[in-house]
Amino acid sequence: MFSVQYGNRTIDYSILEKNELKSYYISVEKGVGVILKGKPTSKEIADKLILKKAKWILDKLDLVSSIEDGDIVTGSRIQYLGRKYYVEIIIENNSSKIEIDFTESKFKITLPNHLNTQENLRQAFESYYRIKAQEKIEPIVRKKAKSTGLVYDNIKFMKLEKRWGSCTPSNTIIINFHAIKLPYSLIEYLVVHELVHTKIKSHSKEFWAELSKYISNWKELDSRMYGMKL
Repeated sequence: MFSVQYGNRTIDYSILEKNELKSYYISVEKGVGVILKGKPTSKEIADKLILKKAKWILDKLDLVSSIEDGDIVTGSRIQYLGRKYYVEIIIENNSSKIEIDFTESKFKITLPNHLNTQENLRQAFESYYRIKAQEKIEPIVRKKAKSTGLVYDNIKFMKLEKRWGSCTPSNTIIINFHAIKLPYSLIEYLVVHELVHTKIKSHSKEFWAELSKYISNWKELDSRMYGMKL
């Protein structure tokens, strides 16, 4: 493990040597940290490569940290549409179910005492994310399909373990409903990315060329998505 100082923050990173790579790549993953991938190099050069991307790395570390699982209690923060919002829990014994209300500045959760467990709270938020993903992301899919002329057959919202979305051979777009945690810019990138897969299934040169027709800064957005896992 290596480290480099950027302002008042220290970035710890590891190096994964891969002789077959022509360039150096940096990933930030939950539970793994910052990894520099590429041909063997000196620490001096490695530090320079990390510092060159320091702001992006710190932003990614903050975002990855914010979507990690943790206890849902008053004072904790929940990730939603790219920001972390304060949680307030109110115990209400007259209620028969958990109710989640988002007020644009915080999550207010009405919680019956007999349902007061972390598992019940997590399940309630899973349902909330699924509903909100369908409500807010499905219109984006329809809008982007219309503007790009790319045709999809159906759209589904599911919990995916290792990806944000996918496109089936029959052109059904599948979106991980946890994508509702991402900022709109990345949600829109995800949607167009999967729509392009209705035309080109692989991540070939043709795919990226097609994607660039609709999103000129796709490399920047893709790098922000790269390494983010749920």
